[in-house]
Amino acid sequence: MTDTPEAQSEDATEEAEASIPEPEMLGCPMTESRGQIVLHVARDRYVEVAKQLADEGYAMCVDLTAVDYLKHMDRELPTSVIGERFEIVVNLLDITHSRRIRLRTQVPEADATIATLFDLYPGTEAMEREVFDMFGISFEGHPDPSRILMPEDWNGYPLRKDFQVGTIPVQFKGAAS
Repeated sequence: MTDTPEAQSEDATEEAEASIPEPEMLGCPMTESRGQIVLHVARDRYVEVAKQLADEGYAMCVDLTAVDYLKHMDRELPTSVIGERFEIVVNLLDITHSRRIRLRTQVPEADATIATLFDLYPGTEAMEREVFDMFGISFEGHPDPSRILMPEDWNGYPLRKDFQVGTIPVQFKGAAS
C-alpha cells in the first residue's frame, strides 16, 4: 500500500520534530509548538535565561512581541505556569546550528513591566518600544522608552483587547459627498 502525500508529510514532520536538539531545560517548563521548542520563563528569570541561551549560541533575536490574553485567560499552559493577561514572546535564532527557540513570559496586568533584553540583543530596542506603544508593557532599563508608532500625546494602547475602537471618517478624492 502506498502512503498518501499527507501521511508522508506527517512522517517527515514527526522525524523533523524528533531531530530537534533540545537545549538544557534551564529550570523552565518546556513545550513544543509546530516543531519549535518553547520555554516558559518566569518573569524574574527572563534576562538570566536569555543570557544562558545567548551563551549557548542563540545570538539573534528574530522577534519580540506581546499578546493580550484578556479574553483567553483559560489558554493551555504548563501546569506550573500561572497565566497572566499579557505575555511577552521572544523568538531566538542560533544561526550556526540552525536552531530556533521561543520564550514565553507571563506579565501581570497590575505590574506590566519586564526587564529589557537590549544589553543582550541590541536589535530589540525598536521591538520593545513597539510593545510599550501598543500594549503599555514597560521594559525596565530600556535606553529610550518612548512611543515609536503613536503620537506622544496618544492616550491608551491600541492592541489591548479593552481599547475602545473609534471611527475616523475617511474621505476619498473625487468621491461624491
